[in-house]
Parts: sequence; C-alpha cells; structure tokens
Amino acid sequence: MSKTKAKNKTGKYANFWDRNRKSGGYLLRSTVMGYVVSICRAILLFGLCFLILQPLLNKISVSFMTEADLYDPIVTSIPLHFTTQNYKLAAGLMEYGTTIVHSLVISLTIAILQVAMSTLVGYGFARFQFPFKNFWFACVMVMVLIPPQVISTSLHLHFRFFDVLGIYELLTGTTINLKSSVLPYYLMSACCMGLKNGLYIYMIRQFFRNIPKELEEAAYVDGCGTLKTFIRIMLPDAKPILTSCFLFAFVWQWTDGFYSSMFLGNISLLSIKLKQLPDTFGGYMAKISGASSSAGVSVPYTNCILATGTLMVIVPLIVLYLFAQKGFVESLSSTGIKM
Repeated sequence: MSKTKAKNKTGKYANFWDRNRKSGGYLLRSTVMGYVVSICRAILLFGLCFLILQPLLNKISVSFMTEADLYDPIVTSIPLHFTTQNYKLAAGLMEYGTTIVHSLVISLTIAILQVAMSTLVGYGFARFQFPFKNFWFACVMVMVLIPPQVISTSLHLHFRFFDVLGIYELLTGTTINLKSSVLPYYLMSACCMGLKNGLYIYMIRQFFRNIPKELEEAAYVDGCGTLKTFIRIMLPDAKPILTSCFLFAFVWQWTDGFYSSMFLGNISLLSIKLKQLPDTFGGYMAKISGASSSAGVSVPYTNCILATGTLMVIVPLIVLYLFAQKGFVESLSSTGIKM
C-alpha cells in the first residue's frame, strides 16, 4: 500500500476513505477544493503568460518571414521560407553597431547617476528630520504623477537658453544652448529631475524605513559617523533595492524616446532609430526601386522590419534582467508601504 495511509488513535492504519468518513466528508471536500484551486490558478497563470508572451512570440515569428510569407494566407505562425535577411536589413538601417554602443554608454551612466542621487535623497527622507519634510516628499510624489510631456516646453526653453542665475548672460550678453548635448540629461539626473527619479526616491525611502534603526545606533556607539554608517552599514543592506532601481532606470533610459528626441537628436540611440525605422525603411525601399516617394511601400513588410528592430532593441534588456533577476525579486519583496 502507498504512504497515503495514516495511523489512527488505536494504532491501526486507516485509508483515505476511512479518514474522510470519520471527518464527516470534510477531508474529501478540502482535497477536491485544493485541486480545483490549483487548476484555476494554473489556468489564470497560463492566460496571463500568454497575454504577455504572445505579442513577443508573434514578433519573433514575423521577423524570420520573407515578404512572400507575409501575404501567404496559409502562413500564420511558423515561417514557410525562413530568413535572417530582416535582421541584416534592420541592423543596417538602424546603424546597430554604433547606436547600441551609444545607448549602452548613455543608459549606463544616467542610471548610475540617478540611483546614486536618489539613494542620498531617499536615505535623507527615511532617517533625518528637516523643515517641511512632508511637503518636500509630497513634491517627490508629484514628480511621479506628472508626465514629462507636461513640462516639455519649460525644459526646452530652460536648456535652450541655459544660464546660472543670469551670471553668464551678464558677462557675455548671451545664454548657453545645451540642446543637442548630453548635459541636460546629466544635470536633470544629478538634481533628481530625471526620468522616474521620484519613483526611485520613493522605493529607496521605503526600503531604508524598513531597516531597524538599532543597526545605525550600534554603529554610532562604535564611533562611526553618519557618512561612514551610511557607506559601511546601510548601503550593503540596500543592494537589492539599488539593483531594482538601476534596472528600472536603465530600461526606461534605454527605451526613452521623449527626452532623447528633445535633447539628443544628433546622437544615434536605439530608441530614436527605432522610432525613425518605418520612415528610414520607406526611404530605403523607394531608393532601390527608383520611386520618387515611399508611398507605395508595403505596409506588412514595413511592420515586419519594425518588429525585427523592436526585438533587436529589447534583447539586451532581457539579457540584463536574467543576470539581475535575483536582486530585482528581493527588492520587490522588501519594499513595502510604510508611512
């Protein structure tokens, strides 16, 4: 007999049905309910995964199709004529080798700067008392809620006619044009005004508030100052949340097309090239066909090249997540809402 037998009070063994009868049918109902819940959970999980993965799988399938496959009603998911020419074409149109290096450098440096400054501000909100603390934290929350398009005009004018307290204009009679450079990105990140900086400050603040103050008090007793305690005690414990914020910052910067188009129009980035890919492909097809415009370019084939370019943009992000997923999951489980 199997291990499903259990020993009763009299020392004899009773099978499942004997124990169910003694429980008045409760054991059977609870077992059946457990199976039903497990099946429903599996169905919901499968449906959720399908909704997330289906668009990605569709793009992968389309990216390996020839133009003839796109018009073939028989071909739905599996390419009939497998080809990698779409990737070669998309890589050439996007200048992939150059743009991926530029995107990597910009995203990496901006993400590090954003996380560093958000860590200092978040720790200050979590541990120190200063005038109007709640007001300033409310301003941080407003940064999370307001989309960047709302302040786009102000940002454009500010960096187009940049000056520091009017000193430069007083001395030279003109202002500094910082557009078409990376300086606005770095200045905004250093002042915690970068893309999603408010969210990082909030996440880091919540993490530090969940760390017992006794750790810092013990360090103070041992002679550590505030800065040394922060570097030696708090930062090592904050690795999970810092990893998570770095991932968020890197991904948002990697895929950002709003700030990149506003300030970095002369720098080749993947997000900008992907946005321009349909027009670039249309011009390429018109050139090789000798047409005067791209009006007659195939829409399905254009969507195919766009899907291929999208995959080429997100593949580095998937690789990054695979290496950092442990810290990302740990940070989500340890960052709760604590007021």
